[in-house]
Amino acid sequence: MISQDHYPLARTRFTAGISIIVPTYREVENIPLLLARIDALRRDRDLTLEVLFMDDDSRDGSIEAVERSGFDWARIIVRQGPRGLSAAVIDGFRAARYPVLFCMDCDLSHPPERIPAMILALDAGQQMVIGSRYVPGGSTDDDWGFWRWINSRIATLLARPLTQVRDPMSGFFALRKADFDQARDLNPVGYKIALELIVKCGLENVGEVPIHFSDRVHGVSKLTFREQLKYIQHLRRLYLHRFANAMYMAQFLVVGASGVVVNLSVLSLLKWAGLPDMLCLAGGIAVSVITNFLLNRRFTFSYAKDRPILKQFAGFVGASAVGMAVNYGVALYLNAHVLGAGPLSLQFAALGGIVAGMLFNFLGSRYFVFHKRFVKR
Repeated sequence: MISQDHYPLARTRFTAGISIIVPTYREVENIPLLLARIDALRRDRDLTLEVLFMDDDSRDGSIEAVERSGFDWARIIVRQGPRGLSAAVIDGFRAARYPVLFCMDCDLSHPPERIPAMILALDAGQQMVIGSRYVPGGSTDDDWGFWRWINSRIATLLARPLTQVRDPMSGFFALRKADFDQARDLNPVGYKIALELIVKCGLENVGEVPIHFSDRVHGVSKLTFREQLKYIQHLRRLYLHRFANAMYMAQFLVVGASGVVVNLSVLSLLKWAGLPDMLCLAGGIAVSVITNFLLNRRFTFSYAKDRPILKQFAGFVGASAVGMAVNYGVALYLNAHVLGAGPLSLQFAALGGIVAGMLFNFLGSRYFVFHKRFVKR
Protein backbone atom coordinates (compact mmCIF):
# COMPACT_ATOMS: atom_id res chain seq x y z
CA MET A 1 0.00 0.00 0.00
CA ILE A 2 1.24 3.50 -0.81
CA SER A 3 -0.39 6.42 0.89
CA GLN A 4 -0.21 10.14 0.22
CA ASP A 5 1.68 10.76 3.44
CA HIS A 6 4.74 8.89 2.16
CA TYR A 7 5.55 11.51 -0.50
CA PRO A 8 5.89 15.30 -0.71
CA LEU A 9 3.13 16.84 -2.83
CA ALA A 10 5.32 18.35 -5.54
CA ARG A 11 2.94 20.13 -7.91
CA THR A 12 5.37 19.98 -10.83
CA ARG A 13 4.98 16.20 -10.99
CA PHE A 14 1.34 16.56 -12.06
CA THR A 15 1.86 18.63 -15.22
CA ALA A 16 1.64 15.69 -17.65
CA GLY A 17 -2.14 15.73 -17.45
CA ILE A 18 -4.74 13.20 -16.37
CA SER A 19 -7.97 11.96 -17.94
CA ILE A 20 -10.74 11.06 -15.48
CA ILE A 21 -13.28 8.67 -16.97
CA VAL A 22 -16.67 8.59 -15.24
CA PRO A 23 -19.22 6.05 -16.53
CA THR A 24 -22.77 7.30 -15.96
CA TYR A 25 -26.35 6.20 -16.27
CA ARG A 26 -28.98 8.52 -14.80
CA GLU A 27 -26.59 10.37 -12.49
CA VAL A 28 -27.75 13.91 -13.28
CA GLU A 29 -27.98 14.91 -9.59
CA ASN A 30 -24.42 13.83 -8.87
CA ILE A 31 -22.66 15.34 -11.90
CA PRO A 32 -22.50 18.97 -10.61
CA LEU A 33 -21.39 17.81 -7.15
CA LEU A 34 -18.58 15.67 -8.55
CA LEU A 35 -17.42 18.41 -10.92
CA ALA A 36 -17.30 20.92 -8.07
CA ARG A 37 -15.03 18.67 -6.01
CA ILE A 38 -12.77 17.93 -8.99
CA ASP A 39 -12.56 21.64 -9.81
CA ALA A 40 -11.52 22.45 -6.25
CA LEU A 41 -8.81 19.79 -6.49
CA ARG A 42 -7.71 21.06 -9.92
CA ARG A 43 -7.24 24.61 -8.70
CA ASP A 44 -5.60 23.60 -5.42
CA ARG A 45 -3.07 21.25 -7.05
CA ASP A 46 -2.75 23.11 -10.36
CA LEU A 47 -3.70 19.96 -12.23
CA THR A 48 -4.00 19.62 -15.99
CA LEU A 49 -6.97 17.34 -16.49
CA GLU A 50 -10.07 16.42 -18.39
CA VAL A 51 -13.24 14.68 -17.23
CA LEU A 52 -15.07 12.43 -19.67
CA PHE A 53 -18.56 11.35 -18.66
CA MET A 54 -19.31 8.20 -20.64
CA ASP A 55 -23.10 8.18 -20.55
CA ASP A 56 -25.26 5.20 -21.52
CA ASP A 57 -27.95 7.36 -23.11
CA SER A 58 -29.53 8.40 -19.78
CA ARG A 59 -31.82 11.09 -21.25
CA ASP A 60 -32.19 12.56 -17.77
CA GLY A 61 -30.53 15.94 -18.30
CA SER A 62 -26.96 14.72 -17.86
CA ILE A 63 -25.84 16.43 -21.07
CA GLU A 64 -27.27 19.74 -19.92
CA ALA A 65 -25.73 19.33 -16.45
CA VAL A 66 -22.24 19.03 -17.94
CA GLU A 67 -22.85 21.96 -20.30
CA ARG A 68 -24.16 24.18 -17.47
CA SER A 69 -21.02 23.58 -15.44
CA GLY A 70 -19.08 25.87 -17.78
CA PHE A 71 -15.90 23.80 -17.39
CA ASP A 72 -14.10 23.49 -20.71
CA TRP A 73 -12.20 20.49 -19.35
CA ALA A 74 -15.41 18.48 -18.82
CA ARG A 75 -17.33 16.82 -21.63
CA ILE A 76 -19.91 14.09 -22.01
CA ILE A 77 -19.98 11.35 -24.63
CA VAL A 78 -23.34 9.64 -25.13
CA ARG A 79 -22.94 5.97 -26.04
CA GLN A 80 -25.61 4.59 -28.35
CA GLY A 81 -24.49 0.96 -28.36
CA PRO A 82 -25.00 -1.74 -25.73
CA ARG A 83 -25.00 -0.38 -22.17
CA GLY A 84 -22.45 -1.46 -19.63
CA LEU A 85 -20.08 0.11 -17.15
CA SER A 86 -16.99 -1.79 -18.25
CA ALA A 87 -17.54 -1.11 -21.94
CA ALA A 88 -18.12 2.58 -21.15
CA VAL A 89 -14.82 2.79 -19.26
CA ILE A 90 -12.90 1.13 -22.10
CA ASP A 91 -14.44 3.54 -24.63
CA GLY A 92 -13.49 6.43 -22.36
CA PHE A 93 -9.90 5.27 -21.97
CA ARG A 94 -9.59 5.04 -25.74
CA ALA A 95 -10.97 8.56 -26.18
CA ALA A 96 -8.76 10.08 -23.44
CA ARG A 97 -6.27 12.81 -24.35
CA TYR A 98 -3.77 12.56 -21.49
CA PRO A 99 -1.17 9.90 -20.57
CA VAL A 100 -2.58 9.06 -17.11
CA LEU A 101 -6.03 7.47 -16.91
CA PHE A 102 -8.38 7.48 -13.93
CA CYS A 103 -11.66 5.68 -13.50
CA MET A 104 -14.16 6.62 -10.80
CA ASP A 105 -17.88 6.40 -10.12
CA CYS A 106 -20.20 9.38 -10.36
CA ASP A 107 -22.13 8.61 -7.16
CA LEU A 108 -19.55 10.37 -4.93
CA SER A 109 -18.52 7.10 -3.30
CA HIS A 110 -14.94 7.66 -4.53
CA PRO A 111 -13.15 10.72 -3.10
CA PRO A 112 -11.41 12.72 -5.87
CA GLU A 113 -9.26 14.27 -3.14
CA ARG A 114 -7.22 11.04 -3.17
CA ILE A 115 -6.18 11.51 -6.81
CA PRO A 116 -2.85 13.24 -5.91
CA ALA A 117 -1.82 10.30 -3.73
CA MET A 118 -2.65 7.90 -6.55
CA ILE A 119 -0.62 9.94 -9.05
CA LEU A 120 2.36 9.89 -6.72
CA ALA A 121 2.05 6.13 -6.39
CA LEU A 122 2.19 5.83 -10.19
CA ASP A 123 5.27 8.07 -10.17
CA ALA A 124 6.83 5.71 -7.62
CA GLY A 125 6.68 2.87 -10.13
CA GLN A 126 3.27 1.25 -9.73
CA GLN A 127 1.64 0.03 -12.95
CA MET A 128 -1.85 0.54 -11.53
CA VAL A 129 -3.04 2.21 -8.35
CA ILE A 130 -6.36 1.30 -6.74
CA GLY A 131 -8.35 3.37 -4.29
CA SER A 132 -8.82 0.66 -1.70
CA ARG A 133 -11.31 0.09 1.11
CA TYR A 134 -9.43 -2.86 2.57
CA VAL A 135 -5.88 -1.67 3.24
CA PRO A 136 -4.91 0.04 6.54
CA GLY A 137 -6.49 3.48 6.53
CA GLY A 138 -9.30 2.45 4.17
CA SER A 139 -12.91 2.40 5.36
CA THR A 140 -16.57 2.29 4.37
CA ASP A 141 -19.64 4.01 5.74
CA ASP A 142 -20.97 2.53 8.98
CA ASP A 143 -24.33 1.56 7.46
CA TRP A 144 -22.81 -0.76 4.86
CA GLY A 145 -24.38 -3.76 6.57
CA PHE A 146 -23.15 -7.32 7.07
CA TRP A 147 -24.54 -8.80 3.84
CA ARG A 148 -23.03 -6.11 1.65
CA TRP A 149 -19.70 -6.55 3.43
CA ILE A 150 -19.72 -10.37 3.12
CA ASN A 151 -20.73 -10.14 -0.55
CA SER A 152 -17.75 -7.88 -1.28
CA ARG A 153 -15.38 -10.13 0.66
CA ILE A 154 -16.52 -13.29 -1.14
CA ALA A 155 -16.16 -11.58 -4.52
CA THR A 156 -12.63 -10.54 -3.55
CA LEU A 157 -11.77 -14.06 -2.40
CA LEU A 158 -12.94 -15.54 -5.72
CA ALA A 159 -10.56 -13.19 -7.54
CA ARG A 160 -7.56 -14.08 -5.34
CA PRO A 161 -6.02 -16.63 -7.79
CA LEU A 162 -5.92 -13.82 -10.38
CA THR A 163 -4.39 -11.08 -8.22
CA GLN A 164 -3.21 -10.51 -4.66
CA VAL A 165 -4.71 -7.01 -4.59
CA ARG A 166 -6.87 -6.60 -1.49
CA ASP A 167 -9.63 -4.64 -3.23
CA PRO A 168 -9.79 -5.75 -6.89
CA MET A 169 -13.51 -4.93 -6.87
CA SER A 170 -12.78 -1.21 -6.60
CA GLY A 171 -14.03 1.04 -9.37
CA PHE A 172 -11.56 3.81 -8.43
CA PHE A 173 -8.17 3.25 -10.04
CA ALA A 174 -5.46 4.78 -12.21
CA LEU A 175 -2.97 3.52 -14.78
CA ARG A 176 -0.89 4.86 -17.63
CA LYS A 177 -2.44 5.00 -21.07
CA ALA A 178 0.65 3.24 -22.44
CA ASP A 179 -0.08 0.23 -20.22
CA PHE A 180 -3.76 0.26 -21.16
CA ASP A 181 -2.82 0.25 -24.84
CA GLN A 182 -0.98 -3.06 -24.29
CA ALA A 183 -4.25 -4.83 -23.45
CA ARG A 184 -5.48 -7.45 -25.88
CA ASP A 185 -8.79 -9.26 -26.13
CA LEU A 186 -10.60 -7.04 -23.65
CA ASN A 187 -13.97 -8.69 -23.08
CA PRO A 188 -15.36 -7.64 -19.70
CA VAL A 189 -18.77 -8.70 -18.43
CA GLY A 190 -20.49 -6.55 -15.82
CA TYR A 191 -18.80 -3.85 -13.83
CA LYS A 192 -15.39 -5.08 -12.57
CA ILE A 193 -13.18 -3.44 -15.16
CA ALA A 194 -10.11 -3.05 -12.90
CA LEU A 195 -9.81 -6.83 -12.53
CA GLU A 196 -10.11 -7.22 -16.30
CA LEU A 197 -7.26 -4.76 -16.88
CA ILE A 198 -5.01 -6.30 -14.22
CA VAL A 199 -5.29 -9.67 -15.97
CA LYS A 200 -5.42 -8.63 -19.63
CA CYS A 201 -2.71 -5.95 -19.37
CA GLY A 202 -0.48 -8.29 -17.38
CA LEU A 203 -0.13 -5.82 -14.49
CA GLU A 204 1.92 -7.32 -11.67
CA ASN A 205 2.94 -4.18 -9.77
CA VAL A 206 -0.38 -2.88 -8.45
CA GLY A 207 -0.46 -0.45 -5.52
CA GLU A 208 -3.34 0.46 -3.23
CA VAL A 209 -4.10 3.84 -1.68
CA PRO A 210 -6.54 3.87 1.26
CA ILE A 211 -9.84 5.67 0.70
CA HIS A 212 -13.08 6.15 2.55
CA PHE A 213 -15.89 4.65 0.48
CA SER A 214 -19.11 6.64 0.95
CA ASP A 215 -22.63 5.44 0.24
CA ARG A 216 -24.46 7.25 -2.52
CA VAL A 217 -26.90 9.99 -1.53
CA HIS A 218 -28.57 10.69 -4.88
CA GLY A 219 -29.73 8.27 -7.54
CA VAL A 220 -30.15 4.49 -7.53
CA SER A 221 -27.44 1.85 -7.26
CA LYS A 222 -26.73 -0.11 -10.46
CA LEU A 223 -25.41 -3.13 -8.50
CA THR A 224 -28.19 -5.67 -9.02
CA PHE A 225 -28.31 -9.42 -8.52
CA ARG A 226 -28.01 -9.77 -12.29
CA GLU A 227 -24.74 -7.81 -12.22
CA GLN A 228 -23.45 -10.12 -9.51
CA LEU A 229 -24.19 -13.13 -11.71
CA LYS A 230 -22.32 -11.41 -14.54
CA TYR A 231 -19.32 -11.18 -12.20
CA ILE A 232 -19.22 -14.99 -11.97
CA GLN A 233 -19.32 -15.16 -15.77
CA HIS A 234 -16.54 -12.56 -15.92
CA LEU A 235 -14.41 -14.56 -13.50
CA ARG A 236 -14.80 -17.67 -15.65
CA ARG A 237 -13.51 -15.78 -18.67
CA LEU A 238 -10.53 -14.42 -16.74
CA TYR A 239 -9.68 -17.84 -15.32
CA LEU A 240 -9.76 -19.24 -18.86
CA HIS A 241 -7.48 -16.43 -20.00
CA ARG A 242 -4.97 -16.85 -17.17
CA PHE A 243 -5.13 -20.63 -16.63
CA ALA A 244 -6.36 -21.82 -20.01
CA ASN A 245 -5.45 -25.51 -20.09
CA ALA A 246 -6.07 -26.05 -16.37
CA MET A 247 -9.53 -24.50 -16.67
CA TYR A 248 -10.40 -26.41 -19.83
CA MET A 249 -9.28 -29.62 -18.14
CA ALA A 250 -11.32 -28.83 -15.01
CA GLN A 251 -14.47 -28.20 -17.07
CA PHE A 252 -13.74 -31.27 -19.18
CA LEU A 253 -13.53 -33.33 -15.98
CA VAL A 254 -16.85 -31.94 -14.73
CA VAL A 255 -18.47 -32.94 -18.01
CA GLY A 256 -16.67 -36.26 -17.76
CA ALA A 257 -18.11 -36.78 -14.29
CA SER A 258 -21.59 -36.35 -15.74
CA GLY A 259 -20.58 -38.86 -18.40
CA VAL A 260 -19.66 -41.34 -15.67
CA VAL A 261 -23.22 -41.12 -14.34
CA VAL A 262 -24.62 -41.60 -17.83
CA ASN A 263 -22.23 -44.46 -18.60
CA LEU A 264 -22.92 -46.39 -15.42
CA SER A 265 -26.67 -45.78 -15.65
CA VAL A 266 -26.90 -47.09 -19.21
CA LEU A 267 -24.56 -49.99 -18.42
CA SER A 268 -26.61 -50.99 -15.39
CA LEU A 269 -29.85 -50.71 -17.37
CA LEU A 270 -28.50 -52.95 -20.12
CA LYS A 271 -27.13 -55.38 -17.56
CA TRP A 272 -30.57 -55.51 -15.91
CA ALA A 273 -32.03 -56.26 -19.37
CA GLY A 274 -29.82 -59.36 -19.53
CA LEU A 275 -27.42 -58.29 -22.29
CA PRO A 276 -23.84 -59.67 -22.40
CA ASP A 277 -21.18 -57.74 -20.52
CA MET A 278 -19.41 -56.66 -23.70
CA LEU A 279 -22.57 -55.05 -25.06
CA CYS A 280 -23.31 -53.41 -21.71
CA LEU A 281 -19.87 -51.81 -21.66
CA ALA A 282 -20.13 -50.70 -25.30
CA GLY A 283 -23.61 -49.22 -24.78
CA GLY A 284 -22.54 -47.21 -21.74
CA ILE A 285 -19.54 -45.80 -23.57
CA ALA A 286 -21.52 -44.93 -26.72
CA VAL A 287 -24.26 -42.97 -24.92
CA SER A 288 -21.79 -41.14 -22.66
CA VAL A 289 -19.71 -40.12 -25.71
CA ILE A 290 -22.77 -38.40 -27.19
CA THR A 291 -23.66 -36.54 -23.98
CA ASN A 292 -20.02 -35.59 -23.36
CA PHE A 293 -19.72 -34.16 -26.85
CA LEU A 294 -22.84 -32.01 -26.49
CA LEU A 295 -21.84 -30.66 -23.06
CA ASN A 296 -18.23 -29.98 -24.04
CA ARG A 297 -19.38 -28.18 -27.16
CA ARG A 298 -21.79 -26.02 -25.18
CA PHE A 299 -19.68 -25.27 -22.10
CA THR A 300 -16.05 -26.44 -22.00
CA PHE A 301 -15.08 -25.34 -25.51
CA SER A 302 -17.89 -22.86 -26.06
CA TYR A 303 -15.70 -20.72 -28.33
CA ALA A 304 -16.23 -23.40 -31.02
CA LYS A 305 -19.97 -23.99 -30.59
CA ASP A 306 -20.90 -22.09 -33.75
CA ARG A 307 -19.04 -24.46 -36.05
CA PRO A 308 -20.84 -27.30 -37.94
CA ILE A 309 -22.04 -29.79 -35.34
CA LEU A 310 -21.97 -32.94 -37.48
CA LYS A 311 -18.41 -32.30 -38.59
CA GLN A 312 -17.40 -31.65 -35.00
CA PHE A 313 -19.10 -34.80 -33.76
CA ALA A 314 -17.33 -36.86 -36.41
CA GLY A 315 -14.05 -35.28 -35.33
CA PHE A 316 -14.89 -35.82 -31.67
CA VAL A 317 -15.54 -39.53 -32.22
CA GLY A 318 -12.41 -39.87 -34.32
CA ALA A 319 -10.17 -37.94 -31.94
CA SER A 320 -11.58 -39.87 -28.98
CA ALA A 321 -11.09 -43.25 -30.66
CA VAL A 322 -7.83 -43.84 -28.85
CA GLY A 323 -9.41 -42.86 -25.55
CA MET A 324 -12.42 -45.10 -26.18
CA ALA A 325 -10.15 -48.01 -27.10
CA VAL A 326 -8.13 -47.46 -23.93
CA ASN A 327 -11.34 -47.15 -21.92
CA TYR A 328 -12.79 -50.35 -23.37
CA GLY A 329 -9.57 -52.35 -23.17
CA VAL A 330 -8.74 -51.37 -19.60
CA ALA A 331 -12.30 -52.09 -18.48
CA LEU A 332 -12.28 -55.53 -20.05
CA TYR A 333 -8.89 -56.34 -18.58
CA LEU A 334 -9.86 -55.23 -15.08
CA ASN A 335 -13.13 -57.13 -15.25
CA ALA A 336 -11.50 -60.36 -16.47
CA HIS A 337 -8.17 -60.42 -14.63
CA VAL A 338 -8.24 -58.07 -11.64
CA LEU A 339 -11.63 -57.59 -10.05
CA GLY A 340 -13.08 -61.06 -10.48
CA ALA A 341 -16.79 -61.78 -10.51
CA GLY A 342 -18.06 -59.65 -7.64
CA PRO A 343 -21.55 -58.08 -7.68
CA LEU A 344 -20.21 -54.67 -8.80
CA SER A 345 -17.00 -55.79 -10.50
CA LEU A 346 -18.22 -54.74 -13.93
CA GLN A 347 -19.06 -51.25 -12.69
CA PHE A 348 -15.65 -50.80 -11.05
CA ALA A 349 -13.95 -52.10 -14.17
CA ALA A 350 -15.87 -49.56 -16.26
CA LEU A 351 -14.83 -46.79 -13.87
CA GLY A 352 -11.16 -47.73 -14.28
CA GLY A 353 -11.54 -47.65 -18.03
CA ILE A 354 -13.15 -44.22 -17.89
CA VAL A 355 -10.25 -42.76 -15.91
CA ALA A 356 -7.66 -44.28 -18.26
CA GLY A 357 -9.39 -42.93 -21.36
CA MET A 358 -10.11 -39.45 -19.97
CA LEU A 359 -6.67 -37.98 -20.67
CA PHE A 360 -6.68 -39.20 -24.27
CA ASN A 361 -10.17 -37.78 -24.79
CA PHE A 362 -9.19 -34.36 -23.39
CA LEU A 363 -6.10 -33.97 -25.57
CA GLY A 364 -8.03 -34.96 -28.68
CA SER A 365 -10.86 -32.56 -27.90
CA ARG A 366 -8.70 -29.63 -26.87
CA TYR A 367 -6.22 -29.67 -29.73
CA PHE A 368 -8.08 -31.29 -32.62
CA VAL A 369 -11.87 -31.10 -32.40
CA PHE A 370 -12.40 -27.81 -30.55
CA HIS A 371 -9.05 -26.17 -31.33
CA LYS A 372 -8.86 -22.39 -31.45
CA ARG A 373 -8.28 -21.09 -34.92
CA PHE A 374 -5.99 -18.30 -33.74
CA VAL A 375 -3.77 -18.95 -30.75
CA LYS A 376 -1.63 -16.11 -29.44
CA ARG A 377 1.21 -16.88 -27.08
